[in-house]
Amino acid sequence: MLGKRLSAITACGAAAVLVLTGCSSKATSGSGSGAKAAAGSPTVNIMVGGMSKQIYLPYMLAQQLGYYAKAGVNVKLQDEPAGGDATQNLLAGQVDGVGGFYDHTIALQGQGKSAESVVSMLQIPGEVEICRTDLKGTVKSPADFKGRALGITDTGSSTDFLTQYLTTKSGVDPATTTRRGVGAGTTFIAALKQKAIDCGMTTEPTVSQVLKNNLGFILLDMRTADGSRQALGGTYPATSLYMTTSYVDSHKDAVQKLVNAYVATLKWIQAHTGAEIADKMPADYYAGVGKDAYAKALDSEKGIFNPNGLMPADGPKTDLSVLSAFNPAVKGKSIDLSKTYTNEFVSAATPIS
Repeated sequence: MLGKRLSAITACGAAAVLVLTGCSSKATSGSGSGAKAAAGSPTVNIMVGGMSKQIYLPYMLAQQLGYYAKAGVNVKLQDEPAGGDATQNLLAGQVDGVGGFYDHTIALQGQGKSAESVVSMLQIPGEVEICRTDLKGTVKSPADFKGRALGITDTGSSTDFLTQYLTTKSGVDPATTTRRGVGAGTTFIAALKQKAIDCGMTTEPTVSQVLKNNLGFILLDMRTADGSRQALGGTYPATSLYMTTSYVDSHKDAVQKLVNAYVATLKWIQAHTGAEIADKMPADYYAGVGKDAYAKALDSEKGIFNPNGLMPADGPKTDLSVLSAFNPAVKGKSIDLSKTYTNEFVSAATPIS
């Protein structure tokens, strides 16, 4: 069945597997690095769509730097490997915000729901389409996806959105493919090894681990601006913090403090090397690929991170164009992009030292 994870691949067993695969433990962590915000500070629960992925690095890095506490907000981070599931938890009121791709706010508006990005963390997706090594020369582009099993994080995730778009753009009906939710890290790698998928979309540090072990080759690379424009037609804002509009309107002080922490984190990323960033991250984040490879991957893709947190002016239109190509919740709908994000809090962000 489409989007269902293969039980043999995604079984969350040993603690080490939990870290590397992105299988969600639903565990929470406080406003970290040993520092806590002052008593009486607001508490915000944020679910992140795979915290160990480099594309979501600002969430844990802000904690490791102590920026949540300095901004005066208590943050509880929860790990959920699939963005679609995180969005459902947001709508159900289980969490206050989601660390996920901005495109979910567009899809939600198409479904009659209102959510908005309050800070843009990635200017481009940072995603890579990888195919099994034995298919090199056979699969040359998404035009060869017909009849193929394609790995995605899970149904309704942004990797699902992007995979369907790339397939459609290349003249292949997504219905002629099998999209399988295989998560990231160990589960994604296992799917390649077992030939449960032919190609799949994933991010660093999984990409480096796949290449290191010669398990696959890169078909499409959206870790660069040029690669993203070639694949998607323009700048594609990705990782953001999005919340329901009702929450944003009623918790402006808490949202501002959060955004202060993230803007400071984005600036810190730009001012430091991959090795310096890796030194701040929990060892579990690079255990599968090694600290040096993790740092090297960060150096090579630092350009994916938004240096200031503002929504790129041309970005929302690209996201809408992608979703309009295949997503029934968006296709043919009148979408007001101005309601899917706000720059209000980034523009008012105050420095953190």
